[in-house]
Amino acid sequence: MKINQLKPPKGAIKRRKRIGRGPGSGHGKTACRGHKGFNARSGGGVPPGFEGGQMPLKRRLPKRGFRNIFKRSFATINIRDLARFEKGSVVDVKTLITSGVIKRPCAGVKVLGDGKINYPLTLKVHTHSKAAKEKVEAAGGKVEIIKI
Repeated sequence: MKINQLKPPKGAIKRRKRIGRGPGSGHGKTACRGHKGFNARSGGGVPPGFEGGQMPLKRRLPKRGFRNIFKRSFATINIRDLARFEKGSVVDVKTLITSGVIKRPCAGVKVLGDGKINYPLTLKVHTHSKAAKEKVEAAGGKVEIIKI
């Protein structure tokens, strides 16, 4: 058997129902929508979650919590992620993106203190943890805060 001789098994392929194409098609006139009902109208049909007038589940369940619409999420990196940079180099948002450490800066970049570093680096980030700053400065580097 060759690849050009392959065929799906009988009954696997079903023709598409072409509605609204005249009486000869068997699906003409009302186009399988019935007569004058709510679903026959354009724009008809109940919205998602509608339960026939019964109080919907979404409204029956208790609501909890609060979503802060002003929340800023930072792209986080750890000290161990900085091992790919050379000794004495300046690490800023642009170099982090081009090297693939982060995908996008979000509201900013935050350095966390997981891991260790043995050589000095200059970090130009939006914020940092206390442990991260101590580890970078202990290695002889420095951390500069840039405005968001």
